[in-house]
Parts: sequence; C-alpha cells; structure tokens
Amino acid sequence: MKVTVSIIKADVGGFPGHAHVHPKMLEYAAAKLKEAQKRGLIIDYFVYNVGDDISLLMTHTKGEDNPEIHGLAWETFKEVTEQIAKRYKLYGAGQDLLKDAFSGNVRGMGPQVAEMEFEERPSEPLIVFAADKTEPGAFNLPLYKMFADPFNTAGLVIDPSMHEGFIFEVLDVVEHKVYLLKTPEEAYSLLGLIGTTGRYIIRKVFRKADGAPAAANSVERLSLIAGRYVGKDDPVMVVRAQSGLPAVGEVLEAFAHPHLVHGWMRGSHAGPLMPARFISVDPERRIAIGAKMTRFDGPPKVGALGFQLHEGYLEGGVDLFDDPAFDYVRQVAAQVADYIRRMGPFQPHRLPPEEMEYTALPKILSKIKAYPADQYEKNRRRYVEAVVKGVKVEESQHD
Repeated sequence: MKVTVSIIKADVGGFPGHAHVHPKMLEYAAAKLKEAQKRGLIIDYFVYNVGDDISLLMTHTKGEDNPEIHGLAWETFKEVTEQIAKRYKLYGAGQDLLKDAFSGNVRGMGPQVAEMEFEERPSEPLIVFAADKTEPGAFNLPLYKMFADPFNTAGLVIDPSMHEGFIFEVLDVVEHKVYLLKTPEEAYSLLGLIGTTGRYIIRKVFRKADGAPAAANSVERLSLIAGRYVGKDDPVMVVRAQSGLPAVGEVLEAFAHPHLVHGWMRGSHAGPLMPARFISVDPERRIAIGAKMTRFDGPPKVGALGFQLHEGYLEGGVDLFDDPAFDYVRQVAAQVADYIRRMGPFQPHRLPPEEMEYTALPKILSKIKAYPADQYEKNRRRYVEAVVKGVKVEESQHD
C-alpha cells in the first residue's frame, strides 16, 4: 500500500510569549483532524508541539503537495488562530500565516512542510521530529550522521542492504537550485555544501540501491518569504527506520551530541540543540504536549515521536527522547548553553550580520552615522570633537 506521511507545522500563537502553546490549541486541531478522518480525507493523524509550534501529522493516500491535505492544514491553523489564539490574546497570533488566501498548497505561505510517499514494508517504523527556536539547516548534521557517517550508523558498514549508501537532495534556498549528491563517493562535496546551514539544506534522503525514500525535512525560510524577520523557521522531519535503513537507535544517536544551531532568542543567536522529552503523550486523544522554551526562549530543542505504521494507521506515539540515556546529553546542552550565554551580544553567540539581515540590525545601522575611513583618519580629532559637542562634522569645521 502506498501511503503519504505529511507533517505541516506553524506557529499561530505562543503561551505565554514564545514559550509554549495553549492546550486548547492542540485540542482544537485534533478535533479538526478527527473530522477529516471521519470524512475519509485522511487515514490517521497526530497533533503535537515543541515550544510554541503546532505540528499536524497526517497519513493519507493522496500524494505529496495535495491541495486537499494542505488546505485542511491551512484551515486548521486559521481556525486555531481565530478561535483560540486571538480570543485569548496569545502572543504572535497567526504569526506563521504569511498569506491571506490559500492557493493550492502551503509552501511559500509560512508553515513548514515535510512529506514522503512510499510503499509500506511488512514492518514500517517511523520517527517524526520537530524543533523549535532554530532553522531547517539544524537537521543537516543529524541527517548526515544517520545516512552517511559509519561512526554513527553501524549499518553502513555491516548491513549489506545499506552498503551502497544514500542520495541526498540538497536545496539552495537562496538561488533555488537542487543538488543530488551520493554517499559515500560524494561525501566531501556534500559536506562542503551542508555545512552552510542557512543556505544549503537537506530536503530529502533516498536509498541509493533502489531510490526508496528514507527521510524528508522541511526547508521553508520565513525571512526569505516575508522579507523581514517573523520568527525562526522551526523545522519538522520524518524518517523511516530499519530493514535496509538506519535502525531506530541509529537515527536517535544522531542527536546524542547537542550541536550548535542558529536561532534561539529572537532568531539571532547560536545555541545547543537539546533533545527534549514530551510533557505528555496521549495516543487515545492523538495529542502530545512538548517541551517548553524558557531559558532565553530556549535553548533550541528537538522532540521525537516514534510510530509503527500499518495500512496508513499510526500506532503510537512513543516519546523516544524520554530515556535516561539522553539525560547526559541534556546536561551537556545545558552546560553549553550556560557557557555561550555569557558571551551576550558578541559573536559567535550572536549571529553574524548576514544572518541578522531581517532583525533590528539594519535599523540600528540606518540611525547611526558612518564616516569614510580615509576621510576620518586624516582628521580624527575633529570628528571626535564634533561628537563631543553633539554637532555634525561639517558644522564643526566653521567653529
């Protein structure tokens, strides 16, 4: 049976600030998807959050970029905004809904999208991820580890069905180009691109032996869509596991090192990506309540839910980071957060100017005076005296 797994995510209101979501938002979204399931539009669903983002996980047989599925997600987010977020005056109500009218699919409209269509295997383990206070490129390193690093994924060496490697689909979000790079033979070229996490983003991974889809990551950059800073992108991802693909434990091992990612407070800082537990997981209600974002609106966090897929139905979910084995990782992330936070507004904690293009930095630069260096250095004292007197340099020349 060919099934499509779609994750569509949006920030439509924080509670309070950017810390979390209101429980009624998740309940409303779950009720909306339950109605769609009864109508036969979708097979199954699960609603969850990490921080202030709501993720809609849906299974169906309509393929990727389907207008009905994307329309369902858009209407759900719009109704949650109107009925809950605006009613309770939640922070940033409708923040990620950058367009007024739905136009066939939600790509380019604000929400994040990760979709994958495949034929179900006899056993189909599925892991869905969501991260908050970071950008889609935050998943570049974990995806490389899962599918190309034998020090992380032993199956690349000892499992004959994985030995040929994988194909990485990389999107240049600035020039809108796509690269297809094979591992292991093009691993160095791949690394040369995906280390620039704000521009070259792994969108999909395929098994090289037969082209089977293995992973899908969202790649929307909100600032490039809106032309201004409207919040960090907060990616979602779906990964298939086992039987010729990385084992569940190999997929999760890729998050055992809390690597530095861009985002955190106001989308302008680097911080460790912490694998976080869910507060609660309720398979009966199809709702999982994820981590809060507290210290400096963070640090950036990622949650993982595991499912067994059968005829399109989602058995689960299981909170895969709810394990003492990840307690040490969380402690390391906390220590890294403490270390880098002490740098305040200095790089590399604060992001470089090109990553802050849509923040307040351009406004700051427009309000302060800059002088040509050659002109300034010829008469430094006159410039300094002008600033002391509170007059323009041109005026000071007539004193």
